[in-house]
Parts: sequence; C-alpha cells; structure tokens
Amino acid sequence: MQYLKFIHKRMIIDFNKPYLTGKEAHYLYQAVLSSKISGDGMFTKKCHHFFEERYKFKKVLLTTSCTDALELAALLLDIKEGDEVIAPSYTFVSTVNAFVLRGAKIVFVDSSPENPNMDVTAIEALITPKTKVIVPVHYAGIACDMDAIMKLADKHKLFVVEDAAQAIDSYYKNKPLGSIGHMAAFSFHETKNIISGEGGMLVINDEQFIKRAEIIREKGTNRSAFFRGEVDKYGWVDIGSSFLPSDIIAAFLYAQIENIDDIQKKRKHIWGNYYKGLSPLEKAGKVQLPFLPAYATNNAHMFYLVCKNGKERVALIDYLKTNGVYTVFHYISLHKSPYYQNKYNGKALAQADRYTECLVRLPFFYELTDENVELVVSLINKFYA
Repeated sequence: MQYLKFIHKRMIIDFNKPYLTGKEAHYLYQAVLSSKISGDGMFTKKCHHFFEERYKFKKVLLTTSCTDALELAALLLDIKEGDEVIAPSYTFVSTVNAFVLRGAKIVFVDSSPENPNMDVTAIEALITPKTKVIVPVHYAGIACDMDAIMKLADKHKLFVVEDAAQAIDSYYKNKPLGSIGHMAAFSFHETKNIISGEGGMLVINDEQFIKRAEIIREKGTNRSAFFRGEVDKYGWVDIGSSFLPSDIIAAFLYAQIENIDDIQKKRKHIWGNYYKGLSPLEKAGKVQLPFLPAYATNNAHMFYLVCKNGKERVALIDYLKTNGVYTVFHYISLHKSPYYQNKYNGKALAQADRYTECLVRLPFFYELTDENVELVVSLINKFYA
C-alpha cells in the first residue's frame, strides 16, 4: 500500500500510447530509398503476403483506413437506394456510414446482454425482401456467432461483411475473424493492436469480388492488371476511388506485423491482470466484465467494464481522472444519434442503450506495466468499496 500511494502521487496513466517496435523508422527509410512510395510498393506486397499466408485470407488489399475498406465493400456489393443493411446500433459510425453513402437504409439490431456484439437471435425478424447485407461487428475482438449469421445469410441469400476493425488475430472456432464472411474490414488505427497511424485492410473471401475490388481501389482502372502484364494498357473500366495507402504507411505496418506474436503476448498478459484484479467486483454483482463465449478467442484488444448506470459511470471516470488515470466511454447508440434518430422507426434497443450509458474502457497499450494495471485495479476497487 505504501508503494501504491507513492506511485499514485506521481503517475499519470493515459488511455492509449502507440507502441513502436524499433523497426518502423528503418523500414520507412527503406521505402523512401526504393523510390516507390506510392501505393502497392514493396512493403504493401509484404503486408499482403503476410496476412494471406498467416490467416489464409483469399485476397487482401491494404486501404487508407478501415472506413475506406468498408466503403470499398459497399461499392463491390452495388449497394443502392432502397437496399437495407442490418448492423448493430452499438458501433462506430464507419460501420454503417459506408452503406448510407450508397443510399442504403440501416436496420439496427440490439446488442447481446452478455457483450456488446449484435444479438444474433434478433436478426431474422429484421430481414425483409430489401435486405442485402448483414454487418457483424466483433466488438473488442470477440467473435459474433458467425455460424448463426452465415446460416441466416445463406437462407435469405444475403452478403456478410465482417467489421473486424478490432479483431486482428482473433478466432471463431479456430477460424480467423475476417475469414468467414464474404468480405471483412480491419483497422490499423493507432488505438488498435497493430498500427500504422491510420490504415486499414479489405479482406475478400468470395472470389467473384477480387478482380473488381482491384479496379475500384485503383480509381476504376485496370492498372493492377496492367502492372502484372495481363493487359497491354490500362484505362477507366468501372467506378472507383483512391483507396491505396502510401507504401510508407505499409512500411510502418510491416514493422508491426513482424512483431505481432510479441505484441499479442504482452496485451494478453495485461488483459489477464485486469480480469484477475476486477473479477471479485463482478462476482459481487457490482460491475460486468467482458464475456468470452466458448466459440471465441480473446485478442486482448481492449478491457472494459460495465457500470450499473450512467451516473455511476460518470462518477467512476471522474474519480479515476482525479487520480491520474484516463479512461473513456465508447459509442453512442447510432439509432439515437443526431443524424439518424429521425430516420429510425424500429423497436427500442435496450442493451445498446445500456452499453452507451454504462461502458467504460480502461487504459490499454503495450507499454502498460504490471504496476500501472495494479494501480488502476486498486483505484477501481477502492471506488466500489
């Protein structure tokens, strides 16, 4: 306790701190010296090869963000005015914005009581003849029930786009997340497990979309095919946009993915310390901690707890901040957002609203020490005492 009081007075624990492996600057220098720093250079190809080999994704394409990957998916699926897309309300706006941009109506599904993932049992009642896509979000890197979702998709002839922004190196029944749906989108934002500052990736598991994905990603041209020698010149053959990241971004990312096993080991250690230290509070019925279904693995993307109500959450966040620990709450239910609330005419989404009001994300980054975690845990236990 003496030690905790000492570090308590001196320590500021931020919510996030980007981790550098030590190779980033070296690879950035190599990329610059290569004289090829635009998209699809040497490091982009290395990253593509890594993800396709490690996770057996059929085709991957780096993008400038996960948002761009989702927008590329919406273009590939020819989403248009009047189409309906089923997605959780408790998610980041990019999940649905990609489809709204194409004119789709978003049909929001509630979260599960056990965790913020979509309530799979509520999906089928929302399917209509206009439904085209289901977008499961693997919140905190914990898998949705993908067998149930894919069964519904097959039954109703729908597409599935996994929002795997937080789910790198996480699995569902031994299958990597992102490998199950027709497509998937990942994020390498600086708050994720492996990072490139900004950056993302589209995974294409349905072969029918691969050729067109390359074209749309290259501003609607068949430039990629030209550089592979498959056509003698390239031109404008489809709609498209500029989704390619600079090879400098890919160089930074490659330094990260080379160290993914070390990063994951450390993050799981931190997660385990949080869980062990806060489990007594859950057993006492004071908070809800992350729930891991039997079919899912934990990639230690984040650690959160769910308070009893919004007033308690505000008090906890303020108490921790006063003591030098910076925590954040997360999403506001999208069906109640200023943009969409007048467009939403569905049922009340009680669980999404509960997570909106009550969920707190704790500090989580590679360089968080055991002492840091011990202090955070000690303060939370003291607050609830």
